[in-house]
Amino acid sequence: MNANDKIHENKRDIGKRYEELAADYLCKKGVEILERNYRNHTGEIDLIGRDGECLVFIEVKYRRNRKNGEPAEAVTAKKQQHIRRTAQYYLYSHRCGDVPCRFDVISILGNRIDWITNAF
Repeated sequence: MNANDKIHENKRDIGKRYEELAADYLCKKGVEILERNYRNHTGEIDLIGRDGECLVFIEVKYRRNRKNGEPAEAVTAKKQQHIRRTAQYYLYSHRCGDVPCRFDVISILGNRIDWITNAF
């Protein structure tokens, strides 16, 4: 394992830990988590949940501090496009039909968690 593999492994571990934290937070708020790290040929979605009647596609972003900006700022227009495409395939492949859905972001800055509903 070279140094780059070690850095990526640590980033993956950190990402997984904060995705778990986000899932726990959402469960406490009444969201049922249906999928974690959903992947298909179009991309990946961190969490997929159900909030009442609504299907929710959730992107989780973590930053230790504001040095690189707010976590939610990392959900760029390009990232949103990938998430939308992946969600569209999920809806099609799971035959969700006319189920209402939305796109949320869980922004974690240090120990602070912000849940941004209808983020995009």
